[in-house]
Amino acid sequence: MLRSSSANGQIPAPDISGAPSSAVRLMRVALVGSPEGCARLRSELEGTFAIVGAFRDLASARAGALGAEAFLVANDGEGVTEDGAYVEPLTDREIEVLGLLAEGLSNKGIAGRLGISDQTVKFHVASISGKLGTHTRTETVRRAVRRGLISL
Repeated sequence: MLRSSSANGQIPAPDISGAPSSAVRLMRVALVGSPEGCARLRSELEGTFAIVGAFRDLASARAGALGAEAFLVANDGEGVTEDGAYVEPLTDREIEVLGLLAEGLSNKGIAGRLGISDQTVKFHVASISGKLGTHTRTETVRRAVRRGLISL
């Protein structure tokens, strides 16, 4: 059962223990990012969440913040487009596939060049399109060129 927010706008984390409680329990979170990014997050979230620690990367946070219910990643501007959308970085293999895609090769042609199956190429193309937020091969190449991921 979700309780209503308190006078200061806090939304309490749901109490799944079943025990009655009159105190508001804040969700326990770990901050992830640069020291500057974590400090910014800490000041923005003060009183909204119970911050259990700040970590440089997600692996460290998972290992060190055992009591955290969630991880909040500080956005330091890396991987963000001009309109503020987050862009997940492409892997080295995805960049390889993208370059061959830009050459106009079919999935079978890309598979032959890279020595992988055409199903694996299909998976990479879908992953690239998802990361770039595109729906067609042409749109994928166009957006990759605009973002400087490849050059023609």
